[in-house]
Amino acid sequence: MAKATGKTKARRRIPRAGGLARAASWWLGRGALALMALIILVVLAFSIINPPRGLYMMSEERRLGGIEREWVPIDRISPHMLRSAVAAEDANFCLHWGFDMTEIRRALDRGSSRGASTISQQVVKNVYLWHGRNWARKALEGVITPVLETFWSKRRILEVYLNVAEFDEGIFGVEAAARHYFGTDAASLGPQQSARLAAILPDPKGRSASRPSDFVHRRAAAISDGAATIRADGRSSCFEG
Repeated sequence: MAKATGKTKARRRIPRAGGLARAASWWLGRGALALMALIILVVLAFSIINPPRGLYMMSEERRLGGIEREWVPIDRISPHMLRSAVAAEDANFCLHWGFDMTEIRRALDRGSSRGASTISQQVVKNVYLWHGRNWARKALEGVITPVLETFWSKRRILEVYLNVAEFDEGIFGVEAAARHYFGTDAASLGPQQSARLAAILPDPKGRSASRPSDFVHRRAAAISDGAATIRADGRSSCFEG
């Protein structure tokens, strides 16, 4: 049998474009599976243990030299606060799977995506990601949010949200907020106090619950009405014990 020439051997050593594409596709697929497995493991872990401070919280701690925060279980948060937070930030919290498509469509009709973020999305941002409006963060948020909704109960999602939300500069979580603004604890918050705390979201550095502006007064009144409505029509059933 004739020996292969050097030119033939060289041609055999050159990978075909199709082979390179298949190899790249295989490695990308493996990488995507590994990333998804990691996301599921971390989401599962934080369904049981309380998450550590997120990136934004740590950056504020470094900037300010310290923050106020004390974790409290949901059983030690006033039901008025639970309903007020949901009425203010995500009235359909018990009805969606992480994304409120009705609110998203309404926001897009207004020419903006702002105002359509659910409590679940905010938990993902505050616990796992960073603040800022860029496509990389939004893409990760879009992947992690359904996983969170799959493995966490709505009650757990709301519990974590109220323990990581920012209520003033350096004030994180509803327990620290209740003490900061009203000199009480999260379990003792009444309807009006709860509505005011919810009313300062999502602009806690520009609004005050203890010295409310006319806007905060009006927003708190609307939130009180909304909290009563979601209790009456059953939209609070997924998180009330």
